[in-house]
Amino acid sequence: MEQLLELYKNWKGSSPSNVEKLAGAGSNREYYRMFDEEGDTVIGVIGTSRDENHAFIYLAKHFEKRCLPVPHILAVSADELYYLQSDLGNTSLFDAIRGGRESGGRYNLAEQQLLRNVIRELPNIQIRGARELDFSNCYPQPEFNQESVLFDLNYFKYCFLKATELDFHELKLEANFRMFAKDLTSENMESFLYRDFQARNIMLDKNGKPYFIDFQGGRKGPFYYDLASFLWQASANYSFQLRRELVFEYYQSLKNYTEVPSKRHFVNRLSLFVLFRTLQVLGAYGFRGYFERKKHFIDSIPPAIQNLRDLLELGDDVFPYPYMMDMLKRLTLLPQFAHIEKPVTNRTDGLKAVEKDIYKANPLDGPATFSKYDGKGPLVVRVFSFSFKKGIPEDTSGNGGGYVFDCRSTHNPGRYEPYKKITGLDEPVIRFLEDDGEILDFLKPVYDLAEHHVERYIQRGFTDLMFSFGCTGGQHRSVYSAQHLAEHLNNKYGIEVRIKHREQGVEQTLQAKK
Repeated sequence: MEQLLELYKNWKGSSPSNVEKLAGAGSNREYYRMFDEEGDTVIGVIGTSRDENHAFIYLAKHFEKRCLPVPHILAVSADELYYLQSDLGNTSLFDAIRGGRESGGRYNLAEQQLLRNVIRELPNIQIRGARELDFSNCYPQPEFNQESVLFDLNYFKYCFLKATELDFHELKLEANFRMFAKDLTSENMESFLYRDFQARNIMLDKNGKPYFIDFQGGRKGPFYYDLASFLWQASANYSFQLRRELVFEYYQSLKNYTEVPSKRHFVNRLSLFVLFRTLQVLGAYGFRGYFERKKHFIDSIPPAIQNLRDLLELGDDVFPYPYMMDMLKRLTLLPQFAHIEKPVTNRTDGLKAVEKDIYKANPLDGPATFSKYDGKGPLVVRVFSFSFKKGIPEDTSGNGGGYVFDCRSTHNPGRYEPYKKITGLDEPVIRFLEDDGEILDFLKPVYDLAEHHVERYIQRGFTDLMFSFGCTGGQHRSVYSAQHLAEHLNNKYGIEVRIKHREQGVEQTLQAKK
């Protein structure tokens, strides 16, 4: 610790006013938040492996030169066992999407957007980060190769497979392992393999922009690996629909950095790495669970086995390793893995795809006609939720009441006991509506129409616009719709939006953004 304090003093010119030890990560390194007199902070790191520290420091400096979102290295000791880096705060992607993960994979729209932002940024560090990178600085090895693949496959064999006591022919399995390893390494790629790309290793700033940390185990290798590692993490509980959308987001983003293979080739190659990563993870779970007797890892085995089941359905055309496939199928049929507890849901098809715009904004046909209302500004939007039983909200501005939307065609959470005493402002109702998907289909044309109207009102300098959403009781669907439209218009246009959930007695003003 004395050496770290000395490094800080030499860099800053004074000793830190306070030092806080941070929770440990997966490595042997220790992290400290160090404060100066003004309250500004940096992160101090103490490592036991010079090679590991060197890899991180080199990669961080290289990535920063390429303008990638990584910590800034401020100072390094002569032996590279101690260093200072910029403080990226306390919010990781893992923390930010906790609600969706702990609700069985029902990620709300905000959480989904965070995932999209991260997955779009991944090719940036993989492709741009690899340019002019000296991979000899990577730790513990410079490249993803057959030897490293076989190491992980045998790790699975010895730490998981043998622990299940499944009978198998070792030589036949080894032969298929070698074929598998050859296929995984058959494409020479000039890309950076992050290797430990997971939600805990992505920090978010106050605007939700992702920053990458803990990439010291990276090396030259195929970009499919990180995508498989991130999206098929068993504990994340990503739905098939969301996972497919995120794969597509990655594929589209990858086009900005390099020439991409066909979709069929991309998906087939990705499937190979998903299988490899699944076996790799089972090996780790087996060692930590079966041998170290850590319950968390034992509990993680059933969802990983379910991932394996889903993969095996792709068949021999995707996985041409007959003996290995037969053995894995027998593995999933073992009695200890036969009964998989699945989260109880009211809906089984996940989010419905919303790929087709029902309405498109009408084009402008020329200059608007001027009226006595022109040029007054600024625009203030009022948004109401209400019950049709109690009548449509009155418009006190004298402009006629604006738009009134009927939400009663959409699936009503108020019919189910768990949601009868809460509203569309509460997370369980939000997840119900978004998981069902009907409300998203309903709001998509509403957003198009509302945006077109707001833009024209701003252009003309009008001062007042009103939207109202009605449902049976003014509690669930109308409240959700009104709140989300209000927040959307405030975020997109920076205008003042006044919300009134009439039947709930809730009023809120979203201030104009300057």
